[in-house]
Amino acid sequence: MSIVYEKENQIFHLQAKDTSYVMGVIRGHLTHLYWGRKLNQYGGSRKIIWKDRGFAPNPDDLDRTFSLDTLPQEYPQTGNGDFRNCAYGIRDEKGGRISDLIYQSHEIVSGKEPLPGLPASFGNDNEVDTLKVHMLDQISGLKVELWYHVFQDQNVIARSVHFKNTGKEKVMLTKMLSMSVDIREAGFDVLTLYGAHNNERNMDRRPLKSGTIQIESLRGTSSPQQAPFMALLRPETTEDFGEVYAANFVYSGNFIAAVQTDAFENTRFQMGMNPWNGQWLLEPEEEFHTPEVIMVYASEGLNQMSQTYHDFYQNHLIRSQFAKKIRPILINNWEATFFDFTEEKILEIADKAAEVGAELFVLDDGWFGKRDDTKSSLGDWTEDRRKLPDGLKGLEEKIHEKGLMFGIWLEPEMISIDSCLYRKHPDYVLHTPGRPYTFGRGQLVLDLSRKEVCDYVIESISNVLDCARIDYVKWDMNRHLTDVGSGAFPAERQGEITHRYVLGLYRILDTLTTRYPDILFESCSSGGGRFDPGMLYYMPQTWCSDNTDAVCRMKIQYATSLTYPPITMGAHVSGCPNQQTGRQTSLETRGYVAMSANLGYELDLTRCSQEELKQIKQQIDFYKTIRETIQFGRLFRIKNPFDGNLAQWNFVSEDGKDVVGFYFEILSRPASPVQIMKLKGLECDAYYQDMETGNIYGGDELMYSGISIPLCKQDFRSKCYHFQRIDENSFL
Repeated sequence: MSIVYEKENQIFHLQAKDTSYVMGVIRGHLTHLYWGRKLNQYGGSRKIIWKDRGFAPNPDDLDRTFSLDTLPQEYPQTGNGDFRNCAYGIRDEKGGRISDLIYQSHEIVSGKEPLPGLPASFGNDNEVDTLKVHMLDQISGLKVELWYHVFQDQNVIARSVHFKNTGKEKVMLTKMLSMSVDIREAGFDVLTLYGAHNNERNMDRRPLKSGTIQIESLRGTSSPQQAPFMALLRPETTEDFGEVYAANFVYSGNFIAAVQTDAFENTRFQMGMNPWNGQWLLEPEEEFHTPEVIMVYASEGLNQMSQTYHDFYQNHLIRSQFAKKIRPILINNWEATFFDFTEEKILEIADKAAEVGAELFVLDDGWFGKRDDTKSSLGDWTEDRRKLPDGLKGLEEKIHEKGLMFGIWLEPEMISIDSCLYRKHPDYVLHTPGRPYTFGRGQLVLDLSRKEVCDYVIESISNVLDCARIDYVKWDMNRHLTDVGSGAFPAERQGEITHRYVLGLYRILDTLTTRYPDILFESCSSGGGRFDPGMLYYMPQTWCSDNTDAVCRMKIQYATSLTYPPITMGAHVSGCPNQQTGRQTSLETRGYVAMSANLGYELDLTRCSQEELKQIKQQIDFYKTIRETIQFGRLFRIKNPFDGNLAQWNFVSEDGKDVVGFYFEILSRPASPVQIMKLKGLECDAYYQDMETGNIYGGDELMYSGISIPLCKQDFRSKCYHFQRIDENSFL
């Protein structure tokens, strides 16, 4: 059992693979004591030193040393003495906002039960143990259970919170975070990921001197503006050295993450649902469960943190059968044709795709209703016989005859004013009654808080997936939520609509991915606008960004890899000059960047020269030889493109026998120095053969001496190295 309870001192010691997390009950309050490297046992060395602090209120007037404002708590409230950020808030029927959670009991069990209606990590009785700490506010009757899931072979603790109103009056939850940790230290750097459409997940590392650093989304999704991830780093922490305390939110809606340092150099680290427009009314005996936060501790830098997340998500979050399956190399017609295509044009592209060795053809937007632009037909999931005279069935049969799998694009959460669905059901639109619509990309959002709307989406999409042999679905979402409200709920529940939307989405995804387990689903939101663990639970890969420019993608994919494994990232080679930036990069560089994830192509193959088609075929043939290493191996980041002119990383296969390294130099420079790439993750005593030159090197030489990169006067240049471990006796 990875959870030990010391009854005499009321101490909980949670032990993951190389991590300990220690809590205690002090005067009825659950108190945080330690989170860090694994301890064999906790003997009380990190005891709390009590001191009378000015302006720190005291629950007991006879003891001025005890104050909630200085107590390191596990789930702090507000209004009765703690002036720091609270983890939850309530409002009772009389308008009161005060509560006080007191420890009642706990239970420790093997295994992990699902969260009702929510995606969450999973593990069997031999992999994970669960601690439930029962807390109660005696006056309101609000019962709160803090759930801790300890994964024995991972440096992971998953947290969520369960609320139940056991009182006789209504209670409004005004804030309900999933995680709060008080660390009695300060001086951390804070790492977050920010951006925009076409510029997702830039790295932001800044010191926390005092006060609060907070990130959030109020867009109804996890958003490209801020990712639901935050990490605390020691100032000296690098890729391969130093401590990291990280949190990633398994949720696809509005969120908040914050870290706060007080006057006494204590740090409060929190994550959960955004309280703005995120309330929930609890009638007597009603319950509410928060989404889950995945907490990771790493003692050996950011790369260790990343590999923990990668392995954990592959084995304990992504439930699809495709989590452990090789992903196909696809060709998508969007940037080749946009809305203007015919079946003849699609088949011409498919012919070329088969010639170069692609494995999956994806028909993107424009195949349904009368969809010639962004203004119409969303919600009308019927084939456009003008473009596809034989329908999806006829097209997929012709695609399959060419030896290719067949996939389609969908945007099921949206509705167009110019649609049969809107004309029949204008009430299906997410909106606040009496207010005008706010449009985005010419479309509105379906009200997924309503069961009948979710039922319509499930039925209409099922009809599409049943009408033809479809192997892949790209599930898109091209605008964020506005006019949030629903005529299906009373005024006192309008603050619940954003969360009810997400719950409706999860119900749809759960139904469809369960009903069609043999379809590979890819999540998309104008690219990487909803790249979060909640979506990965249902869909094992995400279109990383609509920006296919190779130089931009170096940064986007590098930062995305902080928490998500390369197999979850869709990456395409597009035409040149690039449609997002106008930049001209070589086909080689575009290929190597896309090969660093799930390789695909998004260009008009019928317009490529014979030389280009030959090069694309060579890229695909090569990727097929290294694909298992990229998709299932370990990623090691070497040079950070956010720091300068270089990007470097390498992959090592699961068995350690195959090594693939990528080198990128963005701009050519006069009098440039010779660059060295030092690989990571090899065995010092093993030998590796360069598959291009035949040269043999020791693992220690490749890691510590490194490889000299040939000089070249060229912008956006790249180099790929492929090594295989060999038997020492074969060449001695």
